[in-house]
Amino acid sequence: MRTLYIGKNDAGQRLDKFITKTLKAFPQSLLYKSIRTKKIKVNRKRTEPGYVLCEGDTVEMFIAEEFFASDASENAFMKLKPLIDVVYEDENIIIVNKQPGLIVHSDENEEVNTLIGHIKAYLYRKGEYDPENEQSFAPALCNRIDRNTGGIVLAAKTASALRFFNEKIKNRELDKYYLCAVHGRMHKKEDTLCAYLKKNGEMNMVDVSTQKSAGYREIVTKYKLLEEKGKLSLLEIELVTGKTHQIRAHLSSIGHPLLGDGKYGINKDDRKAGYSYQALYAYRLVFSYAKSGGEFDYLSGQSFTADLSKIYFLKEFDGYKRYFTK
Repeated sequence: MRTLYIGKNDAGQRLDKFITKTLKAFPQSLLYKSIRTKKIKVNRKRTEPGYVLCEGDTVEMFIAEEFFASDASENAFMKLKPLIDVVYEDENIIIVNKQPGLIVHSDENEEVNTLIGHIKAYLYRKGEYDPENEQSFAPALCNRIDRNTGGIVLAAKTASALRFFNEKIKNRELDKYYLCAVHGRMHKKEDTLCAYLKKNGEMNMVDVSTQKSAGYREIVTKYKLLEEKGKLSLLEIELVTGKTHQIRAHLSSIGHPLLGDGKYGINKDDRKAGYSYQALYAYRLVFSYAKSGGEFDYLSGQSFTADLSKIYFLKEFDGYKRYFTK
């Protein structure tokens, strides 16, 4: 029999969700059977899968020891030398500036050298995160950006921060602004673009249409022209909706593909000029709460901006700094 003690980062979640996160090898069918047959109890009493755990609760588990074995690969981040660009940090969150080319989460090709891996390694070396002292929680990203897009990413250091900011992002109470360089000159200095987008998972691409039809979801993209130089335009983008490849596909659909974007544009000449990634950067994050943020209210109204000198494609525009120094 094992007894698990519910700490601050374990509290506030359903019993079944806690066990699923804590014992990753425990089958779901056996999980619910064990709760039903009282092989899993809370505070020595029979309970329901949906019981919301409180700090100080105990979870008694009469199950085979094999299910408590840990997966060594989950802690491979400990061997990483953390390389992150911290924009802001406090006891609850960390905001980092990701460079293009780094994947945010592991995939079939990369498990360790990821943004979240580097963040975990950074916090581990600071003594703020030790997986041995956590049962169901690990620092996690609240938002993500594509491997080949650079910019600001928000990560939570605590379970309560993760729940709070995931909800704020879902309710669109965190505003994300991007900079991008596109081919061609815009007809309008600023505009709100509306269309419909459908994802093709097999191709890892999306299709944009001006007409609504089955499988297409509405997208809204705002842009403001900052500067023009030659056949390129520098835009600030505000995402009203946030769908896969929205900025890249939406702008390409109106005849302005991003500089360096081979998926939604033709970038043979761009690559010759040294652009291996699409010229897109999530450069600013604004905490625009609709109501009080409780323990996180201190961030309400705050704005965080990436170091503009690290946005590689701004070198194409001589006067962009005028906009940011007003």
